[in-house]
Amino acid sequence: MTIDRLVMAFAGCFILISLLLSHFHSSYWLWFTAFVGANLLQSAFTGFCPSAKLLKALGVKPGNAFD
Repeated sequence: MTIDRLVMAFAGCFILISLLLSHFHSSYWLWFTAFVGANLLQSAFTGFCPSAKLLKALGVKPGNAFD
């Protein structure tokens, strides 16, 4: 699996988990959902993604979006 796919998979999982936690535990978990969404948005414009940098350092094969 490439960095691109892992970043999108992690983001999707974090969003779904935080939505479940906001429904069953506390609505404050929606702030985490907003943080993940904002991070995805800024990485689309700047090309900088902290998760992609970490995965690259761990030796995961790069994809096309996060070189």
